[in-house]
Amino acid sequence: MLITERTSKGLLLWSPGGGLSRVRFPTSTVWTSGETGLMSLAVDPAFHRNHRFYTCQGGTTSSGGHDIRVMAWQFRTRPLRATLVRRLVTGIPVTSGTHGGCRLLIASNGTLIVATGDATVGTNPRNLSSLGGKTLRLNRFSGTPWRDNPFISSTSRNRRYVLTFGHRNVQGLAQRADGTLWSAEHGPDRDDEVNRLKVGGDYGWHPVPGYNQSVPMTDQSLPGTQIGARWRSGFPTVATSGIAWVKGDRWGAYRGTLAVAALKGSRVVFMRFDATGRYVGMRTPSSLRQFGRLRSVTNLANGDLLVTTSNGDGRDAVLRARPRG
Repeated sequence: MLITERTSKGLLLWSPGGGLSRVRFPTSTVWTSGETGLMSLAVDPAFHRNHRFYTCQGGTTSSGGHDIRVMAWQFRTRPLRATLVRRLVTGIPVTSGTHGGCRLLIASNGTLIVATGDATVGTNPRNLSSLGGKTLRLNRFSGTPWRDNPFISSTSRNRRYVLTFGHRNVQGLAQRADGTLWSAEHGPDRDDEVNRLKVGGDYGWHPVPGYNQSVPMTDQSLPGTQIGARWRSGFPTVATSGIAWVKGDRWGAYRGTLAVAALKGSRVVFMRFDATGRYVGMRTPSSLRQFGRLRSVTNLANGDLLVTTSNGDGRDAVLRARPRG
């Protein structure tokens, strides 16, 4: 397992029989502030051949400013280190570090999906020339916009990356067995969302003038068509974070649910959606309500789930969850 630590900029390796080791990693490339640092990580499906993995992280621009960028790395074992392959995307906006977003997912067709936050700039989510408040889709090797993106013919480089827009602060990405893409998103003081992503879709966050968080998460009064959430928390929020679809017969009634980690809610919620994507209900097992803030959920090949804690107390952990029996 490769594990990133946001604020310490640490990259760790855990291996059976070998325990936990620190990977030599150029921490000087990472800018940390607030909610931004060394964030999401994705391992290439062909890792056994190319040893590649990807990170989303804060960075420093040549002019001395800051952004969020997606980087491709190669993992080496002698010595244990990560070497930079290339910067795939730069220029994802960031201000104080708040609403840094950034979750990575390699989809079944091999594309890299990048979820971004709005950087608390009210105009970013609907500005198609900004990479903030979006999901982006790109070629994971070259970093170029994916050829089937909805705005691929645009003269704006940034616009060509956009898959969906109108987001506040996307924290989770997952692909269902039917191929649909789903996200989890932070609301302000209400209405965390789980969304099914539609190519070119507008998800309705437009907190202007200024940064007006009293507007609806999905503002149906905006021009065009806004896509409503498949689930929303109402008030108060639980701070939805990483998500994963549960796989394997061993999970019984939980099979096919969407496991959603919650930071403020300190739990994993298993949500059921029917074949059309309609929300049906949820389960919240007590065994996953005793570890504090939960950040990410990752599938293992055998169906088990890895869940990371995010308490910042020096005792954070990677948990392994499996069905009883």
